[in-house]
Amino acid sequence: MPLYFALVLAAGVGIGYFFTFNSNFQNQNFHSSKSSKINNLLDYIELKYVDTVNRAALEDKTILAMLKSLDPHSDFIPASDLSAVNEPLEGNFDGIGVEFNIINDTIRVISPIIGGPSEKIGIKAGDKIIKVNGKNVAGNKITSKQVFEKLRGKSGSRVTLSIQRSGISKPIDFDITRGKIPIYSIDVAYMIKPQIGYIKISRFAGTTYDEYLKAFNQLSKQGMKKLILDLRGNGGGFLNTAVSLADEFLSSGLQIVYTEGKAYPKKTYNATSRGGFEENPLVVLIDEGSASASEIVAGALQDNDRATIIGRRSFGKGLVQDQIDLPDGSALRLTIARYYTPTGRSIQKPYDKSLDEYYNEEYERYEHGELYTADSIKVDSTKKYRTPNGKIVYGGGGIVPDIFVSLDTARYSTVINKLYYSGALNTFSFEYADRNRTQLLNTYKTANDFITKFNIGKNEIEALRNYLAQKKINSIKISDNEKGLAQLLKALIGRNLFDKDAYYPILNQNDNAILKGVEVLGKEGVKD
Repeated sequence: MPLYFALVLAAGVGIGYFFTFNSNFQNQNFHSSKSSKINNLLDYIELKYVDTVNRAALEDKTILAMLKSLDPHSDFIPASDLSAVNEPLEGNFDGIGVEFNIINDTIRVISPIIGGPSEKIGIKAGDKIIKVNGKNVAGNKITSKQVFEKLRGKSGSRVTLSIQRSGISKPIDFDITRGKIPIYSIDVAYMIKPQIGYIKISRFAGTTYDEYLKAFNQLSKQGMKKLILDLRGNGGGFLNTAVSLADEFLSSGLQIVYTEGKAYPKKTYNATSRGGFEENPLVVLIDEGSASASEIVAGALQDNDRATIIGRRSFGKGLVQDQIDLPDGSALRLTIARYYTPTGRSIQKPYDKSLDEYYNEEYERYEHGELYTADSIKVDSTKKYRTPNGKIVYGGGGIVPDIFVSLDTARYSTVINKLYYSGALNTFSFEYADRNRTQLLNTYKTANDFITKFNIGKNEIEALRNYLAQKKINSIKISDNEKGLAQLLKALIGRNLFDKDAYYPILNQNDNAILKGVEVLGKEGVKD
């Protein structure tokens, strides 16, 4: 559970920013005169402090502390971190384009990214990267951070990889020119039932809307008439992207959201006539990791009585940040406005106490029982609003779903959870898929073939036991019928063969929120 909440917190806060306004302060000189109190203090510390200090680092810490005294989401990003922080929202990075894992102290290619430099030049899933630019990277306890530093670089720059490939005795050298590598914000899109499509969005980046349109058009060709939009764990992103997505589901003229701040007059965003799914049945899935832009979409659809919201109460971030790039390459993100859903509610949860209490609120939901029973959901009864159809909705702390679905702690046995979080199950799955890759791909030509025909049997379970014994992992004993093992193992093997196209459809087969969404949509008719 601590790991779970750490992931939720990272998803709900880490990328939950909106860059929505052109700053009036962008070209100002941020280095004020030496007469300021802060600069005088820094001068004094630099001159008199008992040890030598790094003034630039001290300035960064001062700015960060100042911003955090305002609200939880104003932030300062040092120049060294800005590129990595912005990449998920920009939708790309510079590199060679591989998904990798470090297995047995060796870099193993999980899969080359489609259309990236590695895929084009012939890098394959299962390849071992043993040298980079002639320097050995295998067997020397290399870290993921070090791999990123070696493989990433400016577009147009070159890097040479020495690859050890199964079935070939000598290493193969590849000279790769780095390029722009897409970071997709749609994890998966597929037909989950006849007429019912499923699209999972992980963030609201600059490329998300175009990705959605592509996925929507593909599913429409497959007969999609109803849709499950999964925003669970989606920490947010660009406001304009959220508005564009919500516009796809709302009739022209309906309000999506409005923003307002001391220096920014009220600005209202309304739906246009361009939506492609304005009347068809729609379900939106949310949870405690759904924040900011996710909440804009869910709030707009709930307040307009347009969709059924299923899951658990969302994070509760209703503040808008503007990013200002500073002369030294760092950036400041300052809260400049609040956003409000169409009924006029702010869903920002309170932050008048300490930052620790604000961030620990997620864990308090668990302690309070809110993740398990709808009756335990905390709402502010003084902030009650009504939708056009008379449904009561609340402000002051996230989006409360129309249909509650509890956290499923019984999906996997304790043994399987322990095995998964140890990393052993991932490693075994990769090695099993890699060892049998040719046979499996000859037998199962597509992800759908694998999903419908491949089954985990006694041989696979025994192979897992032998693997644990070989690795001397004696603390984990697997019974013949561990709950969830067959499904999780199949999903992980499928991911190593067919990536997300097999992984998510297998895991989703017994996802309670998705099953509830399918049930709700099954009762709704479709207009011709």
